[in-house]
Amino acid sequence: MARYVVIGGGIVGLATAHRIILDRPDAEVTVLEKESRLAAHQTGHNSGVIHAGVYYKPGSLKAELCRAGSQSMVDFCAEQDIPVQRCGKLIVATDQAELPRLRALHERALANRLPVRLLTPAEAAEYEPAVRCVAALRVESTGIVDFTAVCTALASLAEKAGARIRLGARVTGISTRGGGPAGAEELVVTTSTVGEVVADVLVNCAGLHADRVARLAGVSPSARIVPFRGEYYELRPERRDLVRGLIYPVPDPQFPFLGVHLTRMIDGSVHAGPNAVLALAREGYSWGRVNLRELADAVSYPGLWRLARKHLGYGLTEVRRSLSRQLFAASLARLVPELTERDLVPSAAGVRAQAIARNGSLVDDFLIVAAHRQVHVLNAPSPAATSSLEIAKHIVARLPG
Repeated sequence: MARYVVIGGGIVGLATAHRIILDRPDAEVTVLEKESRLAAHQTGHNSGVIHAGVYYKPGSLKAELCRAGSQSMVDFCAEQDIPVQRCGKLIVATDQAELPRLRALHERALANRLPVRLLTPAEAAEYEPAVRCVAALRVESTGIVDFTAVCTALASLAEKAGARIRLGARVTGISTRGGGPAGAEELVVTTSTVGEVVADVLVNCAGLHADRVARLAGVSPSARIVPFRGEYYELRPERRDLVRGLIYPVPDPQFPFLGVHLTRMIDGSVHAGPNAVLALAREGYSWGRVNLRELADAVSYPGLWRLARKHLGYGLTEVRRSLSRQLFAASLARLVPELTERDLVPSAAGVRAQAIARNGSLVDDFLIVAAHRQVHVLNAPSPAATSSLEIAKHIVARLPG
């Protein structure tokens, strides 16, 4: 019986554990999660959007796995009685200068074989009456769900099939024994509470700490994970009727993130955000959460400085918006003019594990690296939750038999 150890109890780790058991029923699977609960970080702090795959380079892993994942996620939720909605979304151009980028996005969506169409302002108003735009792109296959509920279902299915999920099990070391890496018979994963867990195959889905875990395992990642905090507001209940579904701006390809947007969640609340500012800890969900060792690790990395030089103006704008509800509201008012800062109340922030190459470029695609009897998921930001079931299939297909 082959022994598989999956590090990370977020949606990618749990989907992978579940897929191993589906594809290899004789496997012994152990999931190690350092927190006292599952989905404690990126999975439990995202906006719950099932992305269609509009933004991603045709032929990339993101494009292929997101398009397939948007359907398999909806199917899985239907099978497990998890509430899910195919609400669609609008990507809106608010002035003439954005029209070429909107048309380019339309072409990319068509290249990715997605159901999209360009709308006039009057047609856009049929979906979102409060929107102001000169044109919009309608993406029909976008949906919303509670990804934490998906994790609960995946964990339950995996455990019923024999997997062991160990909470509070921080990985502190990874070694081999039995003759060295080339001919090692076993991988030994040392944890803070469980002790040693022996594996024949290791899968690293540690999210914000994935590059660290890879280094513990003797793998030198080609990129460093740098945490970016995404801050959210919610609309006051009496103003939620301004947003029926999902409203996004046209992204500027010279900048690394999508910009603040409006999302009606599966529970009926409407979230606004996120922005993107450098977090002062890998789990830095507020300005007050600082880890000096992790901060030093980030700021000593040449890739971060090169990225900062390239996008200094953008970064300063994000910081100002982080510190000013008025500026945050002004960004949203470009999409929905009736919104003001009085309509916003603070909501929980998230932290994005973004891999940055040494040359200062963001790793644009999913980065999944196979080593000897190991697979390391080294870059899996959005749309990883959407794509998680397909990422799991991709990982398991690369595992040794």
